Amino acid sequence: MFPCAGFGYGLWWIFPLIMIVMMVLCFFMMRGRMGSMICRSGMCGTSSHDEEAEDSAFETLKKRYARGEINKEEYEEKKRVITGHN
Repeated sequence: MFPCAGFGYGLWWIFPLIMIVMMVLCFFMMRGRMGSMICRSGMCGTSSHDEEAEDSAFETLKKRYARGEINKEEYEEKKRVITGHN
């Protein structure tokens, strides 16, 4: 009569189990991504956003001086401003 007669419901129970496992995996994957996003923005580790901005400004200043866009006096003055020394 029925092609599945005698086998009962088979493996129907595995689909909800797979669904639960996938939800748990997605939760941990998203949790890991959020952690890496926080670290990238400078909230963990040793570097801070201010230090990165200062390094970036100083690198830009060095490049401008190397290209000859500013002279030595301007370079020294801007360097003092960036580093905060009077």
